[in-house]
Amino acid sequence: MELIKDIATLEALYGTPGAPALRKVARQLTPLYRKWIMASRLCILSTVGPEGVDGSPRGDDGPVVLELDPHTLAMPDWRGNNRLDSLRNIVRDPRVSLMFMVPGSNTVVRLNGTAHVTADEVLRARFEKQGKGPATVIVIEITEIYTQCARALMRARTWVSGDETAHVPTVGEILAEASDGEEGGTQYDQEWGVRAAKTMW
Repeated sequence: MELIKDIATLEALYGTPGAPALRKVARQLTPLYRKWIMASRLCILSTVGPEGVDGSPRGDDGPVVLELDPHTLAMPDWRGNNRLDSLRNIVRDPRVSLMFMVPGSNTVVRLNGTAHVTADEVLRARFEKQGKGPATVIVIEITEIYTQCARALMRARTWVSGDETAHVPTVGEILAEASDGEEGGTQYDQEWGVRAAKTMW
């Protein structure tokens, strides 16, 4: 297998991007990019660190981020499994990318920037729900925002395929396989919904 190892060879295979692909880029929140991002309850946060890269889904029951100003967003880090992969990366390398999605739309809005983690009490209090707040908040400084090509979601029929989970393994099954049966299994799956509901925030 011959690998492509220089940019000129790569670009020769694809050609020049069209004007819309370049002109759609903004350096801060514009009125329409703001409207789109604030409609998103789900995004994928990508980070990079000494151990490698990490992609983490982030979701909320309203906007997944809060605007602090046109150049800055804040994202609560609600408690999860305490692996802290994304947070560890950000502390050591602030480069981040976020992909915002809205159910039913094949458009994805991508935001690149730098991020920092804070436990600032005033900022954490802005996200309080049901008497609970996030452990920390990720503050994101915007470098660029643009829309991704919709073809990937169109090809995958992301929002029109319906439930396709009948033949995929459960988390309990995957965990049991990974731990040689010491963790996971049917009981894990049965209890998961109750545990998740108690620790949603």
